[in-house]
Amino acid sequence: MNKEQIAARFQELQDNICRGLEALDGKSLFSEDQWERAEGGGGRTRIITEGDLIEKGGVAFSAVHGPVSADMKKQLGLEGEEFFATGVSIVLHPHNPHVPIIHMNVRYFQLDDGTYWFGGGIDLTPHYIIPEQARLFHAALKAVCDRYDSSFYSKFKPWADDYFYIPHRSETRGIGGIFFDHLSENNSSLTKTQLFDFCLELGNTFVPAYAKQAELGRELPVTPDELRWRNLRRGRYVEFNLVHDRGTKFGLYSGGRTESILMSLPAHAAWEYNHAPELNSREYETLNWLGTKQEWL
Repeated sequence: MNKEQIAARFQELQDNICRGLEALDGKSLFSEDQWERAEGGGGRTRIITEGDLIEKGGVAFSAVHGPVSADMKKQLGLEGEEFFATGVSIVLHPHNPHVPIIHMNVRYFQLDDGTYWFGGGIDLTPHYIIPEQARLFHAALKAVCDRYDSSFYSKFKPWADDYFYIPHRSETRGIGGIFFDHLSENNSSLTKTQLFDFCLELGNTFVPAYAKQAELGRELPVTPDELRWRNLRRGRYVEFNLVHDRGTKFGLYSGGRTESILMSLPAHAAWEYNHAPELNSREYETLNWLGTKQEWL
């Protein structure tokens, strides 16, 4: 399986996810923005806004290539002279604070010397943590992992806990999920084709896994205080994406398209100086859950 075939299958994955999310939302449709990268390649960024479920969401496909710049070598630790990268990235910000934010990406990277790897992950960021829903989400991810390698979940879940962590806040971004990077035949029991199949199945799990979360919260009534809390939690999400996220850094250092890279940011977010929730409130309990890494299964 070559890089062109992988990119084509990722395009199909984007199509499938967008159709599924439009059906789940039930109101809004995606708009598409096709773009080209001056150094090589391009992509399709699809945005959905003001839906019944989704306030703002993006499903982006890209396939880019070109020289490994000095910035990429310095900031990202890459070697080689030419690179190729393709993948699908998704972030959804719902209207209702009783429905979580969700993120997923799957990607393939190749250098001119033939070195390749897969990476990606999926994680859930509830505004209010409900342990039963966290367990439901993690069970779905473990089921995908177990179909390929029984060790994947036990490896990739702690990796997500470490990756989706906001050190300057001493809290996790949400309830985690799974995360993996630099995955190849050299460090796994699977062939290249099997690793790609794993990425595709993870991608195709996205919509049904999110649908279950949405069904549990989208019709619940919302108060002004809950919307205020939602926007404060979105502020934490912004902090992580702009300060710590490797995908954001790769996109910016590789000369990617800024609008597509920053599609993950919500339409509305808030920061309040020294905000502290009321003792024993749901907001207070959520922060307690986020203060330590949890074992949900």
